[in-house]
Amino acid sequence: MGEKHICVVGAGLGGVSCASILAHRGFKVTIVEKDDRPGGRNVPVELGDYSFDLGPTFLMMKFILDNIFRETGRRVEDYLDLVRLEPMYRLIFDEFSLEFSNDPEKTKAQIASAFPGAEDGFDRYMNEEEKVFQYLFPCLQKAYSSWTSLLTPVFLKALPHLKLTRTVMENVTDYFDDERLGVAFSFQSKYLGMSPWTCPAVFTMLSYIEHAYGIYHVQGGINRVPASLAQVAEEEGAEILLNSPVSHVRTTNGAATGVELEDGRTIEADEVVLNADFGYAASELLPHQRLGRWRPDRLRDKPFSCSTFMMYLGLDREVDLPHHNIVFAEDYRSNLADIFERKVIGDELSYYVRNATVTDPNLAPEGHSAIYVLVPVPNNKSTIDWDRRKAPFRKRVLDRLEELEALKGLRENIQRERIVTPDDWENDYNVYLGATFNLAHTLSQMMYFRPKNRFEGLDNCYLVGGGTHPGSGIPTILESGRISANLICDKYGVDYAEPSSLQELVSSS
Repeated sequence: MGEKHICVVGAGLGGVSCASILAHRGFKVTIVEKDDRPGGRNVPVELGDYSFDLGPTFLMMKFILDNIFRETGRRVEDYLDLVRLEPMYRLIFDEFSLEFSNDPEKTKAQIASAFPGAEDGFDRYMNEEEKVFQYLFPCLQKAYSSWTSLLTPVFLKALPHLKLTRTVMENVTDYFDDERLGVAFSFQSKYLGMSPWTCPAVFTMLSYIEHAYGIYHVQGGINRVPASLAQVAEEEGAEILLNSPVSHVRTTNGAATGVELEDGRTIEADEVVLNADFGYAASELLPHQRLGRWRPDRLRDKPFSCSTFMMYLGLDREVDLPHHNIVFAEDYRSNLADIFERKVIGDELSYYVRNATVTDPNLAPEGHSAIYVLVPVPNNKSTIDWDRRKAPFRKRVLDRLEELEALKGLRENIQRERIVTPDDWENDYNVYLGATFNLAHTLSQMMYFRPKNRFEGLDNCYLVGGGTHPGSGIPTILESGRISANLICDKYGVDYAEPSSLQELVSSS
């Protein structure tokens, strides 16, 4: 084949996953990254001696990360220290709280304590959703480059289990009569920036995955994952150009031929892999006449995820909270309707708090805490003026935090602080509409109907990241890198092992 040159735009998770695999398989790889370090939305936020993850905070489906490292002949344990969290998280409602465990009997006891008799629903839930996930998982490993991919045996076997006419909430209430308990098994729709009352039922698999395989903290933060994969890529001979923002993808006769950087440099390549936020790439990096239904004038009307209001707080005291905590509004459904339908800041407020220093004390000085707060809010299709609303909303969030016994008097202990609003996501991190979870995972924007791994608008162009198949989330973004790497290898006749089955992946992790 000769040495083919692949240019990867962006050193986020999908980009470094794809680059490390391609470099290992003999391609010449150049990664161009606008920031001064790899990571994208997974870079660290460093405030003095306090360290936080910018975006995602934990790892599901660890076996996929293990497999990405094995693709390059390596072991994840040689690069990362991963800790399985116990309990997984605390769910805090107005009248009660639940701590879900890796031990199903402990989880059932927690359910029984708040909803006597409902614990049997957990066994039915796990048994039924296990069967569904067995059919769905192979669909996450395949590219959907043409409509014929919807006729493959893998997809046709899975199709009856997709429950296309149902939502996640409708699905989980088959197992749990009380809607509050349904929320405890459906809030994971927020990982996609969606409401469980509208998110397709197939994504019930998110809560099942947590209970079946656990969730993990990476010591030092999730930011260590892209940093380690970038290291692997370099070890395999890839070149990483930091502080090198891309102006646009260069094209000739409808095919990508490389990129031009903002400083005027050009990089010629046989293939271009885009790890930029898809909405940003379509608006700013790609030729609009080639984009079809993803043209900027059409793109804004597509369904997008919510955004997030972020607070990173360095406290001069320890906090008596588990690693992960989710606090629900009294009227959770109304709270979500404000975010997704009305696109306003309403009276209700839900939020997530990570107290990672209970697991990873090196994230803060001794006796201190690094507290990460995420509040789902509308994306920038709203008319919210964040310059004006930022300070009063900060006060509301702090008031709500201080309702927790463990965080009373919080304000007095803040030594370091940073806030990221939806405007910051859009302007500083090139996140289209500030929609931090990318294109919404509606049925019309899944698998074949999502922007494709081999991008349909431009030859020699591939997509990785949350805006393409299989979608948002660390494991699926890593998987997008592997899928695109395999597509490039298919084009040039480079051999590789077929993806392992779910059983093989789990047993080898």
